[in-house]
Amino acid sequence: MDTTKVDQTLFQAIKLEQTEQVQQLLNEGCDVSVTDEWGRSPLMVAVQSNHLSMVKELLIFGADVNQRDHTLLTPFICAAANGFDNIVSAIIQSGRADLASVNRFGGTALLPSSEKGYLRTVQLCLAAGVPVNHVNRLSWSALLEAVILGDGGFLYQDVIRELIQHHADIAQIDDTGKNAHDYAKETANEKLISIVEKQEVEELIFHEVRTYLRKGKLNQALNVLEAQDQTNLEVLYYLGYTYQRLKDYPTAIDYYEKGLEQDEQFAFYIGNSYRMIGEIDRALQIYDQAIKTDQGFFYRYHKSNFLRELGRHEEAVKMMDDLLKDYPRRVDFYFHKANSLRSLNRHQEAIEAMERAIQLNPENPLFSEHRAQSLQLVKN
Repeated sequence: MDTTKVDQTLFQAIKLEQTEQVQQLLNEGCDVSVTDEWGRSPLMVAVQSNHLSMVKELLIFGADVNQRDHTLLTPFICAAANGFDNIVSAIIQSGRADLASVNRFGGTALLPSSEKGYLRTVQLCLAAGVPVNHVNRLSWSALLEAVILGDGGFLYQDVIRELIQHHADIAQIDDTGKNAHDYAKETANEKLISIVEKQEVEELIFHEVRTYLRKGKLNQALNVLEAQDQTNLEVLYYLGYTYQRLKDYPTAIDYYEKGLEQDEQFAFYIGNSYRMIGEIDRALQIYDQAIKTDQGFFYRYHKSNFLRELGRHEEAVKMMDDLLKDYPRRVDFYFHKANSLRSLNRHQEAIEAMERAIQLNPENPLFSEHRAQSLQLVKN
C-alpha cells in the first residue's frame, strides 16, 4: 500500500466531506493521527473547514482533540478561536479536551474566543471548566482581552458578563500595571464600567433573554424579543444574535442591518455573520466600510485577525503597520505583525518588529524568544 497516497486521499476526502470514503479509509487502517505538511491532523483539517459532521465522524474513530500542528495549535483551541461553537461543543462532549491546554501564545481556548467576541464559545468553555483567570504570555486574561480588544458594545458586554459571573478577577493586572476596571474606565462607557464594577442593574426583559440564550432555549428567547419594541437597539441585537445561533444568517443580518442604521457596532455583527456563511469578500467589505467611519483600532485590528486566519499575511502586515502609526506603543500589534512576517519568510523584518516590542517591554520573555526563533530561521 502506498501510505503517502492513502494519506492524501484521506485529507482530500475530509475537505470534500466524503464521509463514506473517510470511514472506509479509517476502517482499512489509515492512521487517524496522520499529519500533512503543516503538521495538521485530519481532525484539524475538518475543524478549520468548520465541517461538524466530519469532526463527529473523526471523533468516533478516536481522533486526538489535543494533537498539535507545527504552530502548536490544537483542534480544540482552533475551534474556539474561530467561534465554531457546535464543534467546540462536540469536542467538549467527547470528554477528551485538555481544558487547561494553551496555544503558542499561552492562551487557553477561552482567551481567543473572549478576544473575538464569540459569546457562545465563551459560555461553553466556562461551563466546561476552562480556567477563567488564566493569563497568556502577553499578560492578559480572558477578561482583559475582552475589555481591551472589544468595542464595549452589546456583544462584548455579554462576554464580559459571562466572565465576571464565573468569577473573573477584575483586579488582575497586566504588564502595564492596569486591570480590567482601569481599561473600562478609559472607554468612558458607563454600561461597561457598571458591568466590570459588578454594579449593573439588569433590565428584567434582557436578563430573561440572556438566561434563555445561555440555556440554549432559543425559541423562548425569540418569543420574548418579538413582543418588544423592535426599534430598540438592544432588542435588534438580541434578535440578530438569536437568529445567528439558529444558523438563520439572512434573518440575523436583516436585524443587524436595521441596527446599523443607528449604531456602527452592528457592522461587526454583520461581518461575522457573512464570515460564518463563507462570504469572505462580503465580510471584508463590511469591515472596510466600518473602518472608513471608525478611526479607532477595533475594526482594523479584527480585520487583521480575520486576514491572518485566511492566511492573507501580506494584507495583515499592512493593517498592522497602519495600526502602529496610531498606536506605536502597542506591543501586541508588533507581536502579531512579526508572526505574519514569519509566515511570509520575512524573518529580518520579524526580528525588527520583535526588537521594537522588547524596547517597549523588556521584561516579557515572549518577545525575546520569538526574536531568537527568527534569528535562527535567518541563519538556516
